[in-house]
This record gives sequence, C-alpha cells and structure tokens, in this order.
Amino acid sequence: MVTLIIHQFKTGSFLSCLSGYFQNNNYPVYYLCYRIPLIFFGELKHFAKSSSAMKILLKLRTHKTLWIPNSYCRSFHKDHKLLASEIFSHYEPSKRHEKEAPEYFNFASDVLDKWSQMEKDGKRPSNPAFWWINGRGGEERWSFEELGFRSRKVANMLMEVCGLQKGDRLIVILPRIPEWWLVHVACIRTGTTQLTARDILYRLQASKAKCIITSDKVAPAVDSVASECQFLKTKLIVSEGSRNGWVNFNELTQPADHICVKTKMQDPVMIFFTSGTTGSPKMTEHTQGSLGFRPVISERYWLDTTPSDVIWCTADTGWIVASLGSVFDPWALGSCVFAHSLPQIEPTTILSTISRFPISTFFGAPTLFRMLVQHDLSSYKFMSLTHCLSGGEPLNPEVMEQWKSKTGLNIHEIYGQTETVLICSVSKGMKIKAGSMGKAAPPFDVQIIDENAHVLPPGQEGEIAIRIKPTRPLGLFSKYIDNPEKTAAAERGSFYVTGDRGTMDKDGYFWFIGRGDDVIISSGYRIGPFEVESALIEHPAVAESAVVSSPDPLRGEVVKAFVVLSPAFTSCDLENLTLELQEHVKKVTAPYKYPRKMEFVKQLPKTVTGKIKRNELRNKEWRRM
Repeated sequence: MVTLIIHQFKTGSFLSCLSGYFQNNNYPVYYLCYRIPLIFFGELKHFAKSSSAMKILLKLRTHKTLWIPNSYCRSFHKDHKLLASEIFSHYEPSKRHEKEAPEYFNFASDVLDKWSQMEKDGKRPSNPAFWWINGRGGEERWSFEELGFRSRKVANMLMEVCGLQKGDRLIVILPRIPEWWLVHVACIRTGTTQLTARDILYRLQASKAKCIITSDKVAPAVDSVASECQFLKTKLIVSEGSRNGWVNFNELTQPADHICVKTKMQDPVMIFFTSGTTGSPKMTEHTQGSLGFRPVISERYWLDTTPSDVIWCTADTGWIVASLGSVFDPWALGSCVFAHSLPQIEPTTILSTISRFPISTFFGAPTLFRMLVQHDLSSYKFMSLTHCLSGGEPLNPEVMEQWKSKTGLNIHEIYGQTETVLICSVSKGMKIKAGSMGKAAPPFDVQIIDENAHVLPPGQEGEIAIRIKPTRPLGLFSKYIDNPEKTAAAERGSFYVTGDRGTMDKDGYFWFIGRGDDVIISSGYRIGPFEVESALIEHPAVAESAVVSSPDPLRGEVVKAFVVLSPAFTSCDLENLTLELQEHVKKVTAPYKYPRKMEFVKQLPKTVTGKIKRNELRNKEWRRM
C-alpha cells in the first residue's frame, strides 16, 4: 500500500509527473489544500526502476518518509467504512450485562492479534499501530502485524533466556524507547507480571523481581544494589554496547513463533508503584480484566479515538497513565500510538512535534500545559489536533482558558489513581465546566460519601468513593501487594475510598478539593489548596504555586503558599508583591482563604509524573514548630 499526499503544484512539474505515475498505477492520491510534504506508507522498491526520479526519491527516503522542508504530513488514511470493530461486537453482550464476562482473556491474543488479522483482511486503515521518533531523525513505524511479530520474539526471550514463567515478576525501567512497548506486550503474552518503577533498591526488594530490563543510564545504579536483591537473577540492558554481568537485549535473536499463554480475567498483568505523594510507594496489582478488558467494554468513554487517529501521551513510562494512554486504551480502539523519546520535557519540542506530525489526540499533565501556555503559540499551526486531555492532578481554569484562547481547543480533564485507572472524565461533546474533572466514567459508580459511608447530596463536601458492592467494577486494582491491612483500610461499607475529597454538583460533575490530609482547617474553615492555587495562577506574576497548611498559635493552622514567579517578575519587590497576591486571592475566592504566609521559591518538589509533593512542603512547615 502506498499513499501519496501532495500539495498544489503546477501542471508539467516534477510533482505533477509523480502524481500521474501514482494514479496510472492505481495508487491512491490525496490532495491537501495546505502546505505539506510527501509521505509514503509501504515499500517503494517494487517501482523504483520506473524512473530516475523515483531513484532520487529513494535515496532521499529515511525510514519510509520523504521530507520536504519545514513541515510534515498530517493526513492519515481514513475509511470510515472500515472502523467498526469486530472486537467490540464480540463482547457487546458482556457490555450490556446480558452475558458474564469471559473467564479467560488476554489483551495480546484477544485484542492486538485480532487487529493484526483485521489489517490482513483489509478491515483496518493501513496506518501504523505504533510510530516512534527520537527527535534526531530516528524513527520506527510498526503495523499491528509487526508489533505482534516483534513482541513474540521478546516473549520467547523472556521465557528462554531469562527463564521466566507465568506469574514471575519482571521490573522494567526504560525511557520512551520502542523496547518499552515491546516488553509491555511480551509480558502480556507470557503471563509474567511487569512492574514499572523507580527508586531501584526499594522496588527490587519489595517486588522480589527475578529480572530487570533497563538502559545504560540506570544500569550502574542497579549494579550498586544488586547484591542486596536476592531474587534478582537476570539483568537485561537495552544498549548499543556491552556491560559486564548484563545480557544485551538488542543482541538476542529469538524465533517469532510464540504461543500466547492462556490467562484468566483476574490474572495479574502489571504492578504499579503509587506516586508516593503521601507516603512510601505501594505496589498496586492490576489484572488482564482491569487493564485489558475494561477498555474493550467501555469502548470510547475518554479517548474516543478511531483507527484513523494518532494519539500522543507524554506521560513518563513508569506510571499507569502511560500504559492507559499509549498501550491498552488506544490499541483497544485500533488507534496509532505516537511516541517521542523526550529525554527532557521541553515546550518547544512538544509544540513543534504536534505541529509537524498528524497527532489528533494529545495527552499531557497539567504541569506541561502550564509550561506550554507561557510560550508564543501563534507561530505553531496544529492542523490535525482535535482533542486535548489532561490528568494526574487538577488543571487550573486559568490555564484552560489560555490554551483555548491561543489554540481554539478545549482541554478535557480526566481523574483517576494508580489504584483505579480513570474514574471521571470530560468526554467529547460533554459540557466543559472549568475546574471540574467531569462525570463518572463507565464502569464506575462514583459518589461523595461521609465517614460512615453514607452518600452525600450534591454540593456537600466528602470523600470521593467508588461503589464496589455487590459487584466490584472492572478497572479497580486487585490489592496492594503484601499489604492486606492497607487493602482493607481502603474499603468503607460498600465503597472503595480514594482518599481524595471533593463535591458533586446537581448535574453530576465532580469537583476536586484535595487529598484528605491536604485540606486546611483554619479557625474552623475548611480550605482546599487547589482553589487557592488556581486563584494565584490567575495573577501574571505566578508561574506555579503550592498551598499547604502551616501551624499558627491562634488559628491552629493557616494557609501558606509557595510561589514560583514568572520570569518577568523575579526582580519585583517581594514584600509588595506578597500583599498584592494576598488581595488578589481574597477577591477571587473568599477573604478567609487567602495565604497568610507566602514563600517565593525557584521550584516546587514534584514526583516524576509532575504531581506537586504537598506532603513534603507541609511536613517541612510543621517540623519548624
């Protein structure tokens, strides 16, 4: 299959002749009314001999892509007659609760391999399933068929070279490189449980992992603690060179004829460490059902993509949102997963990538959007982008408004945890209420409850909870590994309690207030940090802020704000600026909510996902007593 996309050109020109060649040989040609280059899907060798011009093109070709300066193709093959998925129709009775969910399910064989077969049968557009770039000219594009071929080879490697069996644990610490996706799928095929994690010694000891796969950057740290990890047997390194005591992932050659193991719906598939914002990271176990089957029966509830869409999820590979946004949910829908190595999160790289590539759906953390809106977006044209999502922590309404005014696009918020996947979302077509994280997403029944597990009426503050009785919904984690007390403590009556506080309005929209221990009680008033942070960021002097409680002899505790200044305000008189910001918060929120204490800092402590570590700042404040 070859697809040629051509900008307007003059009759008799080289491009006109090239277009004629394609049309005469029955290759589809798409004409676009804006300036874009030529891009070729598929091998060109079989017609390279037809003209000297084609030989020149082949010499210029890099990874099947022909570049014309300054821009990139932004059109994918779209044939909406081919978008109906046999996968969803097969499980429709389970979705409608007319039939029990199947006892056995494996995301690799029951979803990915089915898409591969649909490719062969011409029932899916001829677009890649995976598209990776490194920003330096390197590129990989795989169809579902090639993804299957490569992942089977890795599955054989895990079983034959590493000696892993179904149920064994493998820890993966890799950056955004193609091998991370291959290991993901290979683990699903073999039934081994993948742990995505950081802070190596703690996680190796806690997980009892038998194998680790990592890169040059992390390997020295692994070697420094390996002697204390009695369960670790095999170390695989993804590297262009060799390292003593390690097996090189890229040098292993394995056959591609691998039979996928038979797994049950409740069999573990991945273990994620929580982000550690309120204590030591905990291991949360997810199953074939919670990660793989959930998006199949929930279908399009938050992504709402099709096989013609390209989704770019910028989340770090160590966290559950990366698996949801760039493995399970988009591939359940047959979409193309786009990835950039992004050794550093640099706003201009993000913006130019969205502008140059046909990315239709973009997912980023609130921290990233806060960075992007501070740049001049007028020089970037997002011709393919139609859907933007954010999650991980609340997104300030001011940032949403700035993004909308500069791009014309809304940001749709999602809410979830490592334990729950996504439980609330602002879906396409839903009314956007700035500051709200949307409505409950299927299959969850989300409520606001009190300390006695009673459901509270709209507008009343309580704990965000998920109903788990009489039926535990798909998507919820199975347990905290080796921590039954913590698992039991997360349940209250008929609910799983998230530990977050919020409200629900009369329309069913949820509003985040803060972690249970983030809420500030000052002179009897309950103050959520997010509301104060959102007020602060509306002021042009504030680039970012974090609000926590601080001890006070009169009020018990008061609001304290840690503020990162915008570059233009770094030389301001801080005493006067403090008074100005305090007055600003009083006007935007309420007089009792303003920060009575304020500290200007260069940066805020964050987890690697970009969440602000309020607990670290709060603990620092209370240690000063």
